[in-house]
Amino acid sequence: IMVKMKVFVVIPAYNEEFTLDKVIKEIKQTSKQYKILVVDDGSKDNTYQVAKKAGANYIIKNKKNLGLAQSFKIGVEECLKLGADIIVNTDADFQYNQTEIPKLIQPILEGKADVVLTDRRIFSLDHMPFTKKYGNLLSTLVTRFVSGFPVRDAQSGFRAFSREAALKLTILSDYTYVQETIIQAVDKR
Repeated sequence: IMVKMKVFVVIPAYNEEFTLDKVIKEIKQTSKQYKILVVDDGSKDNTYQVAKKAGANYIIKNKKNLGLAQSFKIGVEECLKLGADIIVNTDADFQYNQTEIPKLIQPILEGKADVVLTDRRIFSLDHMPFTKKYGNLLSTLVTRFVSGFPVRDAQSGFRAFSREAALKLTILSDYTYVQETIIQAVDKR
């Protein structure tokens, strides 16, 4: 008997009214089964209305801007309450290809992984300034060193977690969660 896994896609969003609808539409085109949860991080634009109009299943609106890490944490906690088996995190700025979600979650479905990271191959990206590429590389090397895990792109926000892995995460940072979750995932095996 094939049990249907509940896949939730969390989209932390801050002032993303111009790209959020494209992200949500691409997720919906990829699979009607995925539940979409947008965490509007106190946006001053129409992010909330865009999320609603584009058909997000759930929208949480932070009263004020709490930062990416806290919005990610709020989204993950809500997905767990709603019974998610797999939680995918993506960005609201349309930099990731949402049609890749099935590939992203495959190792979790097959029981081969609890956390799946993506590699943007940042040095081949035309739209990213060199200084940002260098900063990404530096942060990835530090994360590699601290975690002992050969991560290729520690800054990528396009990643997936099994329910078990998500339950073990403790987000302490306000700004970013990306390195912290990798270090914790390795530490908690």
